[in-house]
Amino acid sequence: MDRLPPWVDVVLIPIISLILAFLISGLVIIGIKEDPVEAMRTMVQGALGSSYGWGYTLYYATNFMFTGLAVSVAFRASLFNIGGEGQAMMGGLGVALACLFIPWPHWSFALVGATLSGAAFGALWAAIPAYLQAKKGSHIVITTIMFNFIAASVLNYVLVNQLRPQGSMDPASGRFPDTVALPNLGDILGLVGIPFSRSTPANITLFVALIACVAVWLLIFRSRLGYQIRAFGKSEPATVYAGISPVKITMLTMLISGGLAGMMAINNVMGEAERLVLNAVEGAGFIGIAVALMGRNHPFGVFIAALLFGFLYQGGAELGLWTSIPIELRIVVQALVILFTGALDNMVRMGVEAIYTRFRKAPPEVIKAAEAAE
Repeated sequence: MDRLPPWVDVVLIPIISLILAFLISGLVIIGIKEDPVEAMRTMVQGALGSSYGWGYTLYYATNFMFTGLAVSVAFRASLFNIGGEGQAMMGGLGVALACLFIPWPHWSFALVGATLSGAAFGALWAAIPAYLQAKKGSHIVITTIMFNFIAASVLNYVLVNQLRPQGSMDPASGRFPDTVALPNLGDILGLVGIPFSRSTPANITLFVALIACVAVWLLIFRSRLGYQIRAFGKSEPATVYAGISPVKITMLTMLISGGLAGMMAINNVMGEAERLVLNAVEGAGFIGIAVALMGRNHPFGVFIAALLFGFLYQGGAELGLWTSIPIELRIVVQALVILFTGALDNMVRMGVEAIYTRFRKAPPEVIKAAEAAE
């Protein structure tokens, strides 16, 4: 069968999968005796119809960019890192320690320090499963998912017994100093004359996430290490034959992946809550898997998919607030998007390939050769 053009594989197939997911979601809404058109209008208006909605959409999208990039980097080396949830938790601990115990003179210094600290904690947490696979043969899927639960337990212990202010019953750290408070996205855009809501948690971390997307693209497609990662993901025996160490690539890839997941904490811990709470990650580590799948493990695709899931999160919240449709419906929509872009991807691809093969015009030189042969 003819190979599909890149734009079909990267753009058209995900769009078709997304349309199918939304159509099935519409049938679900009809099944609970609600209006799917009104539901979509509410979601679009709530997530994209105002700067307030955009603020929350971009806030969620920022989280998903980090976790989506983390998963996609590991995918490039055929490593299924589903421990982004735990790595982001540990990143939050690193961010909190940097903000609470280092007297930063200005938020800009604190941002750099907290980013490095969060990335380091996330990377170190990912290094343990990486070592177990590279040296001991443990499967990365099993170890990373189990380390999510271990991270939750560790974080709970540290918050309750070490970081919780005296007299407080809330399993959370104390509030960070005012000097480390990050600028709100509304304040930043206001400097260039763009009106934007200042009552949303969207903050300067959005730009850090965009820089991370560019940095990952440069790493994967424009660096020697990126070439080695992609080669290792295609064929481990071939990379061994070429003199590339599987242990080295496994460790470096998972360190980068864990570091990206840990960097998510600068958005929700430092930028939004301004303290470390027990459930700060809120499932963003797992959503990153869907973002990476839909984005075809490409940084630009991850950026677009993160915006989509940010829209679903904020739009789903608006559904629960302004309609009788339960907010849990957004989980149904997310599950359908994951189903069609992941598990049923080959089904959609086969249909597109069949249509493409049937209607593709033969190259002119082939037609002339056939006519000459006649």
